[in-house]
Parts: sequence; C-alpha cells; structure tokens
Amino acid sequence: MRLSQAFQPTLKEVPAEAQIASHRLMLRAGLVRQTSSGIYTWLPAGLRVLRNIATIVRQEQDRIGGQEILMPTVQSADLWRRSGRYDAYGPEMLRLEDRHGREMLYGPTNEEMVTDLFGSTVKSYRELPKMLYHIQWKFRDEVRPRFGVMRGREFYMKDGYSFDLSYEDAVSSYYRIMLSYLKIFRRLGVQAVPMAADTGPIGGELSHEFLVLAPTGESEVFYDAGWDEIDWDSIGLDPQKEEDLQKLREIVKTTYSATDEKHDLSAWEAVPEDRRRGGRGIEVGHIFYFGTKYTESMGVEVSGADGAPLHPHMGSYGIGVSRLVGAIIEASHDEAGIIWPEEVAPYRAVLLNLRPGDELCDQLCESIYSRDPEGLLYDDRSDRAGVKFNDADLMGHPWQIIVGPRGAKAGMVELKHRASGERSELPLDEALAKLGLG
Repeated sequence: MRLSQAFQPTLKEVPAEAQIASHRLMLRAGLVRQTSSGIYTWLPAGLRVLRNIATIVRQEQDRIGGQEILMPTVQSADLWRRSGRYDAYGPEMLRLEDRHGREMLYGPTNEEMVTDLFGSTVKSYRELPKMLYHIQWKFRDEVRPRFGVMRGREFYMKDGYSFDLSYEDAVSSYYRIMLSYLKIFRRLGVQAVPMAADTGPIGGELSHEFLVLAPTGESEVFYDAGWDEIDWDSIGLDPQKEEDLQKLREIVKTTYSATDEKHDLSAWEAVPEDRRRGGRGIEVGHIFYFGTKYTESMGVEVSGADGAPLHPHMGSYGIGVSRLVGAIIEASHDEAGIIWPEEVAPYRAVLLNLRPGDELCDQLCESIYSRDPEGLLYDDRSDRAGVKFNDADLMGHPWQIIVGPRGAKAGMVELKHRASGERSELPLDEALAKLGLG
C-alpha cells in the first residue's frame, strides 16, 4: 500500500480522552476512531492487525481439532430462558424486540446458542468429542466504557466450546485448549500467564484467565518466575498425548500464579523469594469447565455406549481478539510509538523514500515495493524525512527500509529494526534477503 493513498489518518496531538498508552497510540497511529461510547470503527491498518491476530488463533485452534462455525450476533431470549440465565445475566446484556414483539438480545456470549445447535445435531456418544469455535462481534453494555478497545462495549472475540462424554475427557479438552492458548500468546509476542480465576456468570468449577503483563493492567498479579522461563514452542508438549497434558497440569499445579483476588499468602511464601514476580496484568483470555450446567438445563442428551441417555460435559474458551490489540501495545511500545511483533504488524516493513522525485530513489523504491505490495507500506509522500521517520516509529512497523539519494546511487539501503533501534546500511540484495524479499 502507498501511504499517499492509504486511509491512515495519523494525529500529532495526544487525544484528550485517551487515558492509557494503547488508546492514545491507536488513535494517533490511525488504527481506530470512536463512533460512540465504547464503540469503535476499525480503520484499514487496525483491521489488518485484528485479522492477523484472528488468523493465528484459527491456526492454533484448528491444530488441536477445533472446527470453526459462525453464529449470529442477535439471539432469541427464549434460548437464554431455557438455561435460566436471561433474567440473571444483568444490565450488561443489551435486550431488544423485533418488529413482531419477540424478545431478542445482542449476544454477550454463546453458551446457549451453541448448546442448542449441538443438541439439535449430535445424538450419539460416537460423535464425541466435539470442539466448535467462532470469532464474532459481541456486545456488553459496560456502565463505564474506558481505555479504548481494552474495555469497550462492542468487541471482537473468539469463543470456543468443547463437548465430551465424561469429566475426565472434558478436563483433557480443557488442558489441550490451555496449551493451544499458551502457544497462541507466544506467537502474538506477549507473555501471558494462566491464573486460577472465578467462574463469574458463566458458572462452573474450573477456570483460568490469561493475563498479559503490563503496567496499566487492571489486576495485580503474583507468579513464579518459572512462567517466564518456559518456551511453549520448544517444550515439546503434544496436545494430542494424554501424558503431555498431564505434564501441563503438573506445571499449572506446581508453578504459582494468582491475581490479587485469588492470591494465597501461604502458597506465595513457599515460592523462593528470588523467584517471586509481581506486577499488573491485562486479561486477554478466559477458559472454563462447567460440566453439564447447560446440557442439563437445556435438555441436551446423547445416547451412551449402553444406550442410556447422558448429558455431555462442556467447557467454554474465550480470547479477546480486539482487546489483544490494545494489550499488545500496552506491553510493547516506547515514547515514539507502537512496537509490533512481526506476526501481528499490519505491514512487515515500511519503505521510506527520503527524496521523492529523485530518479534513482524512485526507481529503487518502486523495485523494492514491487516485491511485496501487500506486505509493504510505501511512504511515497512528499513530506520531510523527519515526518516520515516519526510516523514510521509511531505506526510501529517491525522494519524500516530507508532509501536516500546517496545510498540509491551506490545500490545501498538502510535497515532499521524498530524493536532494538539498530540501523545498518546494506547492499540492496542483502537487505531484501534479510526481510525475506529476495
């Protein structure tokens, strides 16, 4: 994309309504614009980030047998009455009537809808286990929306649901998905620690929330340094092997982590002092096992191996995709702007033409841009070099390819790595090979 043609309206001034870094930077970098309280329009660069995160979530969920569906945003109140949650959920639920006077709601979550879907199609134990997920917009009428997309009223979320024959099978599914989540967050470039959590209005008896460490987090967190030392890519745990899931359960059981709500002082004192870590955390995911809570209340059964009917055991698994955009920025930014992890960034690199109109600069930039016009943002504007450098740092592209008259004449370009700030002048072919554009 050529920046002269892009719809990416950056701001020089810090917006008065933005209280935290991610909100300020998302507005200044042209990722979102607020349309009403807690509701945002996602602009092209922000939407690219949102899609990149969703793609990583899909890949890792599909890897463990998840099957993607897409459920509607508007649900019938009758479904929620079957589960008993319609009147109990509270004012966060947006309730409405259609033109025929039927009571409807804008879905804050999908346990009822997916349970009804499952019950209408799956009839035998032979069809289990099942894991269904979707990535969809949701709405919760927060009393005080704040912090931009971190606590908005409308949000983009992945929620998944597992169906198993027994408690033991359901717990295996629970830890299989926990392992998938840990790999997702690793790929997103954030350190997310699973912590025992309350089940809240969803209910159940087993629950963990995943918190990204950031100074502006809403929860105070306490954890063993062991969580920082685990490389979930190379640890070698196979989510399809029961013995590896048991190893994960042992890690969770023996490596302390808790928010202030669940903090156990006696267990904390058992952690060696030099291994105690603390700080603030932003919740970006939450998983639940709630047994037969919904299949029983909604009358969903399958026939067991002996022919007798049974209620499948369920779990629910959420990741805040839009919230992650803000959480990643909170955990990865500096005074100049955003620092995107490579798999998340809207563009892998920005190409800076420091002298538009110079024949050699233009030719070299066009040659580079033609290698990957989808993955490169070409700053072809006639602005001063300082403006381009500032905008490139603000937008947070992992790499900057800098082309000036002197370098162009010698067939050289300068590469800047946004995260480290390191700059190096390289021959064109070497620079392109380093970025995978050779």
